Amino acid sequence: MAKNTRGGALIHQSGFDFLNALKKNNNREWFNAHKDTYVHELKQVEEFADALLADLSSHDVIETPSGKQSLFRIYRDTRFSSDKTPYKTHWSGGFKRATQYRRGGYYFQIEPGNTFIGGGFWGPVTDDLKKIREDIAFDPAPLRKIINSKSFVNTFGSLEGEQLKKVPRGYDAQHEGADLLRYKQFLLIRRFSDEEVLSEQFRKEAGKTFAAMRPFFDYMSEVLSTDSNGL
Repeated sequence: MAKNTRGGALIHQSGFDFLNALKKNNNREWFNAHKDTYVHELKQVEEFADALLADLSSHDVIETPSGKQSLFRIYRDTRFSSDKTPYKTHWSGGFKRATQYRRGGYYFQIEPGNTFIGGGFWGPVTDDLKKIREDIAFDPAPLRKIINSKSFVNTFGSLEGEQLKKVPRGYDAQHEGADLLRYKQFLLIRRFSDEEVLSEQFRKEAGKTFAAMRPFFDYMSEVLSTDSNGL
């Protein structure tokens, strides 16, 4: 159960300072020498994540049990990467919606100069992508209504994500939803300046951003949890 966290739970300048220093000294020797600082700053991010989880749980059912367990490790997997630096230079985490009937995920990344709140479908499996495209092909109006709404545009600007150069095979290139059919990812992203992140209003704005994703998630959940018989 999420902690009932109110007030406080800020992102601190000291957290940014640590990440900036890590970016300049991204090696194990420096990190181990500053491990106490890392642990202290991580604890503050955990408290912020706990607060986000409490806010989310007021309007959605979240499977992630705690802010701490929402956080991703700072250690990079360098096995298949040409970049061998061992540490990420941001804090990040995600919250999973509960049960197979609530689709979509919430994500946050805290990084000097590159903070954003995001959500959606990063890598839909083939079957899910097929269901989404079939629904769009049948009638793109419901999805277009959501992404053209005032709330969506004011919060996210536009739907983001990787797209095909052409409409996928099997669909009419002149279809009224051709632009939507080309999406391979469906991402909702709101970016924040460092000043916004360090303000006392950031948690509130982050929570409002997550809440603004719900119409999109509700649409996708219906598409992805309904079988061919409409059940």
